Amino acid sequence: MASFEVIGGNKLRGDIYPQGAKNEALQILCAVLLTPEPVVISNVPDIRDVNKLIELLRDMGVKVERNAPGTYTFQADDINLDYLKTEQFVEQGRAIRGSVMIVGPLLARYGEAKMPKPGGDKIGRRRLDTHFIGLEKLGAKFNFDTPDIFYSAKAHQLKGTYMLLDEASVTGTANILMAAVLAEGTTTIYNAACEPYVQQLSRMLNRMGAKISGIGSNLLVVEGVEKLGGTEHRMLPDMIEIGSFIGMAAMTGSEITIKDCQIPELGLIPDTFRRLGIKMEFRGDDIFIPEQDRYEVDTYIDGSILTISDHTWPGLTPDLLSVALVTATQAKGTVLIHQKMFESRLFFVDKLIDMGAQIILCDPHRATVIGQNKQVPLRGIRMTSPDIRAGVALLIAALSAEGKSIIDNVEQIDRGYQNIDGRLNALGAQIRRI
Repeated sequence: MASFEVIGGNKLRGDIYPQGAKNEALQILCAVLLTPEPVVISNVPDIRDVNKLIELLRDMGVKVERNAPGTYTFQADDINLDYLKTEQFVEQGRAIRGSVMIVGPLLARYGEAKMPKPGGDKIGRRRLDTHFIGLEKLGAKFNFDTPDIFYSAKAHQLKGTYMLLDEASVTGTANILMAAVLAEGTTTIYNAACEPYVQQLSRMLNRMGAKISGIGSNLLVVEGVEKLGGTEHRMLPDMIEIGSFIGMAAMTGSEITIKDCQIPELGLIPDTFRRLGIKMEFRGDDIFIPEQDRYEVDTYIDGSILTISDHTWPGLTPDLLSVALVTATQAKGTVLIHQKMFESRLFFVDKLIDMGAQIILCDPHRATVIGQNKQVPLRGIRMTSPDIRAGVALLIAALSAEGKSIIDNVEQIDRGYQNIDGRLNALGAQIRRI
């Protein structure tokens, strides 16, 4: 188990490039299973979860060639379905949550799929019902092996249908979409997730020969086709990492420029941090964060306390609430953080309280943060990263704190952030991997 030793209190300065989007990568990589032709994907982040999925695809029989850093060619022309019965597959599938999105493509192309209960962050209940109900409506028959927590599915021929999703699940929408493109007839998916990453997947599938309309809305119409071909695809920059850098700059009083952000795809993220008092300038597709000694939380028009909450797109992604929370600890003013989707994601605030932050954990979903206006800096402590997003929030806190902090279990951070210590050290941070 690796740890970060962080010496806080250093101002950062310079340019930083966000990695490719983790959550997009997990969808796009699974889509290569839909065609026997080569698919070239660029801006692939070099992070643990993505690398594990690439390893899983390779072991299933996908030919994987690394053309350049961040660019790969995948060709799924000789898939070994017997591999799905092996213990190695079970171990790989349980290691990452994104592995569940191989089910839709395998069902569509081969008529069968198997999947152990996927892993991922321990942030509360993360049900898969939306995936399987949607695939069942397309004609798949599911079996759930309760003792082994193993899913299997078969479908002689998927058939298009109308469905109203019980929740706008991003991965559920992606899985159903990848199955529907090869189904017979027309599929209508209402209450579909419409995040930029789902839009990216839809456009990629259309370039492969699919017929998807309604992209960007919550009503997708898919006309099934007989086969898909190869394509090239470049992934968006990671919006969660961009938001993390904005919060980090404010907490450390730093001047940084976040390069090539694809600003139109960021939705409410810039405005959310502006409401926390953080100044920023859009310079083309770059975001410039000037050095700020202080930042003040906005209030509502009637003077009531600002609430920052997560919601389905185009609302704020839940992955950034941990960063917004830690950023608010040193703002002037008070803010209520309302994490609606996951009931265990705010439990990391006890570490921030130990560092000197003033936070009231109201219940598993809500925390009130009383900002200290940088009058009482956080102090360095030893702590453990519980999940990817809380881990980077703790890293931001440590960078702003007085003294030395130790963050254990940084493999959690590595799952979602590429060489984060090396890139931040290039800006003037003092992070040592031990």
